Parts: sequence; C-alpha cells; structure tokens
Amino acid sequence: MKSRSWFLPLALGGSLSAIYFLPKAGETAQSAARMELPGSSGGWFLEKQTATRMEIETLGPETGFSKALCLKARPGELAPDGRYIPDLVDLSIVLSGSDLNTSIHRPERCMPAQGHTITGSENVTFSTPDGRTFKAKRLESVKAIPNPDKTKPASEFNCITYYFFVGHDRITNDHLERTLIDMKDRLIFGRDQRWAYVSMSMMYGRIPWIGKEVSEEEADQKLREFIAGFSEKQIEWDRIGG
Repeated sequence: MKSRSWFLPLALGGSLSAIYFLPKAGETAQSAARMELPGSSGGWFLEKQTATRMEIETLGPETGFSKALCLKARPGELAPDGRYIPDLVDLSIVLSGSDLNTSIHRPERCMPAQGHTITGSENVTFSTPDGRTFKAKRLESVKAIPNPDKTKPASEFNCITYYFFVGHDRITNDHLERTLIDMKDRLIFGRDQRWAYVSMSMMYGRIPWIGKEVSEEEADQKLREFIAGFSEKQIEWDRIGG
C-alpha cells in the first residue's frame, strides 16, 4: 500500500500540469455572467471602481474587470452631519482571458497579497429569489489595512468573503473542478471558456464609519441577501445547466 501512496498525488499533478500543453482551442465560449454592473441592486447603490494597475499587470491585458463598492443605508442610523451610515459590500467580477494558461488563479492564493489572513473555509448553497441554486465558497479572514501613519500598526478587521466561478453553462465554487472542465472542453469540444470569478466581501466587528460593533451573524445575513439578489439578475440563467 505504501508503494502506491505517491501515485495519486503524482497522477493528479500530472493531469493538472497537462492543461498547459493542450492544443490551442479554436472557439471561445463566453461566461454567462454579465460584466456590466447596474447602478443599484436590491436597495444597494453600486459605486463603480477601476481595476488597479497591479491587477491588470498580474492577470494580463485580456482580463476583464467589473468592481464596485456597494452601499446601503442602515435604517435609522445617522452620522453627526446628518448623512446616513451605510453598510458596505466589496464586489469584484474578474473575467478570464481566452488563454487559460495565464488566466487560472485560486482566490485563496491571491487574497493574502491583498492583506487577508484566511482563518476558515466552507461550501455554502445559495438560492436566488426565483429559486435558482448554486454553490459558493465562504471564506473567513482577518484583513490588515495599512495605517497612513507608517509609525503605527495596520488596522485589522474580520471579513467574510463568498466567491464562485461562472462559466459558459455552469457555476462552480471549486477551482479543481473548473480546471477539469476546461481540460474536457478543450479536448472534446475544441473550445476555451471565459470564466467569471465573482467575489463579494463584508467586514464585521468594530467598523469605523459605523461606530459600533457589527456581529458576524448580521454581516453574513446582509451579505447573503445581497449575493442572492444580485446573482439572480447578473447571471444569464437560461444558459446554466442543471
């Protein structure tokens, strides 16, 4: 039995590395995720953001980005100047380029570079208001935000992040499954898929602009409601298989 213990990891690694040597596909299947963001969604106002120079240089010129800070007023809570105090969701949709050799990435690998220390991970099933279901990965992390005053330590915040991948005709929250689908599509159908990596995150704990503690349960409930409503409108569900 011991003589076989090395075989499975070796075979799996060989299969995954083989994707870089597959023939170039002649067709590109576009993601079922809509990249154009609406101005609002379910009472949330979407303040669109531009991709950073580092994101563009890291993922390549063919990569598409749709990013937004999503704001929704907390009922009955006002700042001293009379303005509403908002909840905030950080939304990001990254559309891979047609060359899957340079567009595949695993979120857990890139999040630490953005200041996240991941502390937990699990699979979660979402249902949209009209009954569509899909799986997302839920990550718990501690996010460090550098202090403008370099002599002071960075501020740390608890964070919940959900992510999933939207392909041409399916949704998955598993990077390995996505890779195997790409291999099959290229070998059998002669096509590449442009996958959209969708992530949405929200902080909880002592939030500076809110001025009080936000529980993990409150943040998670609001984030899940946002994701379910947003996904119902932002995905072309008639293309997604069962």
